Amino acid sequence: MRIAGVDIYVSHPVLHLGATDWVPPSLALDGAPAASCDTHVAVRVRPQRGLIKVRLFAPPHDPQTEGPDPEFTTVFDGTLLLPDGRIAVGDVEQQTRFVHRVGDRGQFNVRVAVNTPGSDASAIDIDITDPSK
Repeated sequence: MRIAGVDIYVSHPVLHLGATDWVPPSLALDGAPAASCDTHVAVRVRPQRGLIKVRLFAPPHDPQTEGPDPEFTTVFDGTLLLPDGRIAVGDVEQQTRFVHRVGDRGQFNVRVAVNTPGSDASAIDIDITDPSK
């Protein structure tokens, strides 16, 4: 089920998602389409050529509700620590930021998928699950 969405304009080819605190400076993409640490994921995106569409999903996923696009390629599938139960999505320059509450504080299972991995990504689906439920 889709629980939130936002369109973000980015000048730099990196979008961050994860905890609402600061992104660690050590989180670097190098040549990969995504990189992660225990609290954040950095995703390579297409800058300065239009909005980046970000959609946030949570279970249940059934035919009656909109779910993540199955055609997208997974670039991260793991856990993120969200100390305040909120996930933030924003550009690396911290000009635009979207925050959404997804549950109580703790670890969440997160799957991040993009329409085109790498520098042409213009759409991101985030599927988040609270493992305690």
